[in-house]
Amino acid sequence: MTPAELSRTVLRSVRGAVAERELSVVVPERVVVRPAPHSGDYASNVALQLAAGAGLPAREVAEVLRKRLAGCAGIARVEVAGPGFLNFTLGDGAPAELVRTVLAQGPRYGTGGARPGRPGAATAPPSGGARGLAVAEALARIDAAVADRGTRPGDVAPDAGAASSDGARAELARLVARLGEDEARWALLRPAAHDPVRPPERPTQREENPRFRVQYAYARAQAAVRNARELGFTGAPGDTGPESHIETGPDPDTHALHLLLADFPDAVAAAARYRAPDRVLRHLEAVADAYLRWQDGCRVLPVGEEKPLAVHRARVALAEASGTVLANGLRLLGVSAPVRL
Repeated sequence: MTPAELSRTVLRSVRGAVAERELSVVVPERVVVRPAPHSGDYASNVALQLAAGAGLPAREVAEVLRKRLAGCAGIARVEVAGPGFLNFTLGDGAPAELVRTVLAQGPRYGTGGARPGRPGAATAPPSGGARGLAVAEALARIDAAVADRGTRPGDVAPDAGAASSDGARAELARLVARLGEDEARWALLRPAAHDPVRPPERPTQREENPRFRVQYAYARAQAAVRNARELGFTGAPGDTGPESHIETGPDPDTHALHLLLADFPDAVAAAARYRAPDRVLRHLEAVADAYLRWQDGCRVLPVGEEKPLAVHRARVALAEASGTVLANGLRLLGVSAPVRL
């Protein structure tokens, strides 16, 4: 179950409670779910938002919704926490289903789910210069993605509008000549709207460079998929296994990676809503960091004479899904996704 699917499930529970007069509230347009900070996989504050309109304490509203959500497909447990938060633990099959969804949608994963160009909380992109041009081009791709126009992220011809002046294009061309296309766009898009741009003197091909780290993570994911094929097998979503990490115990890296892959469509939608392509860029940095941590602590492929097992197929599928998210995000930003570095 993805965050979008969980959000729709919670929204249906609100509608059901209103229809059966368990709650008397205005049904919200959407329900926001976020990774849970303490307990469970995801959390929502929808009960706190509805409490005033319902004339009930938030915990009572949350309990009404909890009863309706308990036992829903894909949800293993629902708990009421604190003043009225709903904490969700997804079923054991949820990570594999997420990977299956990413691989099935492929280049279109991350599209749909928001109204393009809808204004958000006062994030105004720069209006001119090379930065304004790079932002306008990225937003054109992002708007097309959230509108789900039947195209892959990044396949839309950008309409830069007023930012596309001869001066802006000349400024961008000079920066590209100095840094290269990828580094120039990353430098222009990475700062938040009201932060200054500080391009590096020269591009560096090292992991401390966030742009390189994202591309490097993509290349490593592609290498895992390619090497598996050379060994005669392909990925298949499933359980990545209790021994997916060298150390025993909980597997926080795998969990964090799954959450970030699931949140990618929301990151793209938020970038459109708030006119902030840096949200996609920073999400890619988080995905890359999580992927590299996971792969560094995990034997993705069989070693020596070991035969490929279901767990290896599941790990290769997770690597492929991670690469899909990284490639889709890079295309939205106008940055290349090299299969080798």
